[in-house]
Amino acid sequence: MMEITEISQIRRHYSLTELSEKTVSNDPFQQFSLWMEEVIKSKSIDPSAMVLATADKNAIPNVRVVLLKGMDKEGFVFYTNYGSKKGRELIENPNASLLFFWKEFERQIRISGKVSKVSQKESEDYFYSRPYESRLAAWASNQSEVIPGRNFLEERFVEMKKKYEGKEIPLPPFWGGFKLFPNNFEFWQGRENRLHDRICYIKENKKWKIIRLAP
Repeated sequence: MMEITEISQIRRHYSLTELSEKTVSNDPFQQFSLWMEEVIKSKSIDPSAMVLATADKNAIPNVRVVLLKGMDKEGFVFYTNYGSKKGRELIENPNASLLFFWKEFERQIRISGKVSKVSQKESEDYFYSRPYESRLAAWASNQSEVIPGRNFLEERFVEMKKKYEGKEIPLPPFWGGFKLFPNNFEFWQGRENRLHDRICYIKENKKWKIIRLAP
């Protein structure tokens, strides 16, 4: 087995700040917004990047990084090709989790819940806000399908560019948004001696209960 030199000795000491159930917001969406706003103001790279965990109908898991594209008091929205691996898995098994990790702040947030497609109008509104090239790419790429090479993809892009030259690029019928409706949040703050703070919000009878977990 290939070994990476001293990987077991890589360590980081966490000591920036603390997280207390006495000071967090009673609303997990508000607490999320407070942390996200800090990251955005810090000019951190890709503050909206999140790990999306899904599982297929046989409970075999998959993870990948996607971008958060919207949120409200009900949930979190992201977009994809519905025929992609993650799209198919979310349709087969609508249980999913999100993970935000902001190393500069020694923080992470885990969010889990049920997922469903957003409305056609919401998908259209976002699609038409995307750059011209991104809209073409949605048509050019059969996401997650096997292709013969890079040239095939680039040729498809050129074909789509010619097809829609001077025309409105419509929303593909196979492309749109998903929204995750949380039933659990975990806010994690790194602390000294690995005694990290873990504050959880659990939804019970339409209300949020705040608890602390051992690290």
